[in-house]
Amino acid sequence: MSDLYELMIAVDLRDEIPEDELAELRWHLGTGPRPEHLSIVTKFPVVVEDDSGAAVIEDDPYPLLAGRGAALRVGGVLCSALASRADLPREGWSLMSRQEIHPDEFEKVGELLCWLATRTHETHLLEGGAVGIGFLRFCEAKLPDVLQVEHGQVSWP
Repeated sequence: MSDLYELMIAVDLRDEIPEDELAELRWHLGTGPRPEHLSIVTKFPVVVEDDSGAAVIEDDPYPLLAGRGAALRVGGVLCSALASRADLPREGWSLMSRQEIHPDEFEKVGELLCWLATRTHETHLLEGGAVGIGFLRFCEAKLPDVLQVEHGQVSWP
């Protein structure tokens, strides 16, 4: 049995995202280099052992939605894309990502999803002010759960 989940994100973002944040988003999607300064998800703590054997916490940033190729447990392909909507009636950006994630990653990925939710087009707004951000499916489940962000929190199962 595995603890992996299929995460599917599909949102349209408004056009007012600053270039430095777009660069960081592209890095998280695996489509651009890591920016010098991180402002969306800023802390990536990891416990390592130093030379004397003591546990220390280091910062080890990694892109959160950059998986590519065949999925390990959920089937299909892992991918991410960001496309401009400049020539469409509703300008901005369209984002799609399909990833395998472990519950240990929910907090970090949740920070990114909350950031995305504050920048989505109003078409993603649900009743009560929640934002529909995508779907989450346990690797052995047949159907996904709707994933939404409300009051700065992701509705993880």
